[in-house]
Amino acid sequence: MAFNFVFIVLACLCAVQRTLQLQIVPGATLTAVNTGQHVQAHGAGFIKVGDLYYMIGEDKASGSNFQNVNCYSSPNLAEWTYVGALVSRGASGDLGPGRVVERPKVIYNRQTKKYVLYMHIDSGNYKEAKVGVATGDTVCGKYTYHGSYRPQGHQSRDMGLFQDTDGTGYLLAEDREAGLRIFQLSADYMNVTALTYLWKEKYEAPAILKRGSTYYMFASHLSGWNSNDNIYSTATKMTGPWSGWKTFAPSGSKTLNSQTAYILTPDENTAIYMGDRWIEKDLSRSTYVWHPLKVNGNTVTMENHEYWNPPVGATGQAGQEVTYAAKDAILKSVAKMSNGAAGYIGGPDNGSITFSAIRSSSNQRRTLKIYYGSGDKAPRYASVTVNDDKPQKVQFLSTESGRGISVVSVDLRAGKNTITISSFNGGWGPDIASLKVAE
Repeated sequence: MAFNFVFIVLACLCAVQRTLQLQIVPGATLTAVNTGQHVQAHGAGFIKVGDLYYMIGEDKASGSNFQNVNCYSSPNLAEWTYVGALVSRGASGDLGPGRVVERPKVIYNRQTKKYVLYMHIDSGNYKEAKVGVATGDTVCGKYTYHGSYRPQGHQSRDMGLFQDTDGTGYLLAEDREAGLRIFQLSADYMNVTALTYLWKEKYEAPAILKRGSTYYMFASHLSGWNSNDNIYSTATKMTGPWSGWKTFAPSGSKTLNSQTAYILTPDENTAIYMGDRWIEKDLSRSTYVWHPLKVNGNTVTMENHEYWNPPVGATGQAGQEVTYAAKDAILKSVAKMSNGAAGYIGGPDNGSITFSAIRSSSNQRRTLKIYYGSGDKAPRYASVTVNDDKPQKVQFLSTESGRGISVVSVDLRAGKNTITISSFNGGWGPDIASLKVAE
């Protein structure tokens, strides 16, 4: 009997086992899996520790003034979990009210066994132009702030960090008066020791990729919060000579409407552009634009993708994308169609929309793309329920006009599935136009 019981349990586990095939959707609302809120980690840096990737960026939920440097973790670059704040606003000083803290980046110092966090530190009128330094014992724990400085007396605004393969650390610093600099960091990464290179051109948002023996410096023109055609330069030594600057995204696309934040390298053959699509009048609505880069010798290119599969964490095959229109779904309570979308989702009467024939070729964890509209300035929320699973809280950023995309990971079973979008805590959800998911 014991043997039969074990056999039955194993059979049941096999029956519900799901493969993983998720997507990255540039510019979509990205809801953290444990908060139900759009990820707040703008101008981010990335670091991998163990089997997890960590995204460390600016919390813009309450506007442009400093609130927190947030940390999120992910095993696959598609699903992000909020872990905590590395540093938060204090009563006074560099991290006090009304301050600017931007572009946080973390690297690990093998000698001191500390994680070292660099940030752009400034006053509300951007007159200080300094870097701030903090250290932590764990990548996503609390950090101790050690103060700020101007590297060798020079301005540093939009900044970056780079750790070479030999462990040497570099600060990438934008000086509005003189140009873009590379500084070598001290052995403990707490200060700069030498000027490595200076571009006299006025560029910002620097990030470095190394492939083999070639370095690629990425940067943005100065255009405030508005996007522009970002550029890159190459060299075989950090000291140069560096090549002339060239664009890497389609010309005139303004880097697919984004600005460089970081270049992530999950492995020696993969490079991913991690950028921000800034919304100046409401920075909390800024989204993330991530695309794979093609590197061929000294040439880097980036194509536009509606979605793409990250090179980590996948265990299944990507199926064909299928679109499910709201007009073909089942509306309940006060929900009704208007201008090609289902409105009055949620509310006190819990209007809802149910898509009853979502097909899946196997038991799969997939990325569900929800195409929606929301004219409210404040975000809206809805509950997304797959079959009889627990509802998930999903955030929908304002679209003002037109359509937006919000993504959520869902567990589909082989065959047909039902997906219902309904009220979250009695509030109104967005207007639902369609769903899209791979079979």
